[in-house]
Amino acid sequence: MKDLPTERLENQLPDKAPLYSHGEAVTEANRCIYCSDAPCVEACPTGIDIPTFIHKIATDNVKGSARTIFHDNLLGYSCSRVCPVEVLCAGSCVYNHWGRPPIEIGRLQRYATETALARDAELLKRTRKAPTGKKIACIGGGPASLAAAGHLALDGHTVHIYEKRAYAGGLNTTGVAPYKLHAHDSLKEVQMILALGDIELKTGVEIVDGEASDGQVSAQTLLGDYDAIFVGIGLGPDNFLHVEGEDGPGVVGATEYIEQLKLDPEAKLDGIRTAIVVGGGNTAIDVARELAQLGVPEVAMVYRKTEAAMSGYAHEMVGARKDGVRLVENRQPAAVVRDGDRVVGLKVRATDDGASEETIPCDLVALAIGQSRLTQLAAAFGEVELDGKGRVRVDAETNRTGNPKVYAGGDCVNGGKEVVNAAQHGKLAARAITASLGA
Repeated sequence: MKDLPTERLENQLPDKAPLYSHGEAVTEANRCIYCSDAPCVEACPTGIDIPTFIHKIATDNVKGSARTIFHDNLLGYSCSRVCPVEVLCAGSCVYNHWGRPPIEIGRLQRYATETALARDAELLKRTRKAPTGKKIACIGGGPASLAAAGHLALDGHTVHIYEKRAYAGGLNTTGVAPYKLHAHDSLKEVQMILALGDIELKTGVEIVDGEASDGQVSAQTLLGDYDAIFVGIGLGPDNFLHVEGEDGPGVVGATEYIEQLKLDPEAKLDGIRTAIVVGGGNTAIDVARELAQLGVPEVAMVYRKTEAAMSGYAHEMVGARKDGVRLVENRQPAAVVRDGDRVVGLKVRATDDGASEETIPCDLVALAIGQSRLTQLAAAFGEVELDGKGRVRVDAETNRTGNPKVYAGGDCVNGGKEVVNAAQHGKLAARAITASLGA
């Protein structure tokens, strides 16, 4: 994996929730009342024993706290920074019912994982089991595959991760808003996973159906070479509107644009005075907030329904407004208006009356209206079925596909959810693979 360029726009944005000091962490941990029914655990997709890891922070057992977290979620560090805790663990904290601030579970989880690994980088490696001689391929280098690879390595297996891009980490590296997680911090977590055991990361390698050429490996070859395969290929490129004026400079896919802002040292925002983001999901809010925080004077989100119908989290929209983002409801894009090649506006049509039109001046249009599926690749492994929405069908307990040798997880299975859901899929698949191999 090549080094990241040092000069990147994302580095202008500081952490939204910086690392706690020791005193801050112990003080916050001592607020936890160790609920017997622990609704926070029920709300965590990976089922981390949250009261126990918090109690260990309170008693200054930071390594023990981190081990508790990593037992159920090897991506506990990135999840501490990117999870929507407001609607998961912290959102279920009993303090919410008492009119008091919930426990800052995400920040405590970051304190435990980051502090413990800084003190002892081999904290988990020492728990690795004896080599089994079994070899597993993980397709894609995102959170689901990393979680699967880490658990498989700790079980004593050899793991090869195949990643098409130059960097592993998936959306943690390329798509998470920088004020939550910078790309260099994501890559530190990737290195932590790679250090857990016999794991080799092969970047710049594409998996294909049929005959492979340079830089490619065929799915059929992998089936022959490995004892099991985990498919964690995520989602594909951004969707576009297919309206007049859309093709050309100044109209970008949101996830591709966020990746540029995070990784491309040549990315600039010079000359962009007004930006419009189309969409009402979390990706739309993320790119809108990034543009506003990076200094674009006017940022607006255009959404075809009302705010109440948005799929983006309400607390993120509150943050967006604080950053200066304006929401334009009940508007459907009808055309991109250009002066020559240059974008000068977005023509929108009202969806509540179905008739009126207006043109909102802008210099940039970012489209956050979903991503395509890559799951035909999964089908190349044979006996792997897709559902009506193009998602890979798996057994919910094991994440095994219709092919007994092939498992899958993450966005290619759930259609696009949180990192913590991908981590859970990877864990379930790894445990099922180990059981199926009798290792």
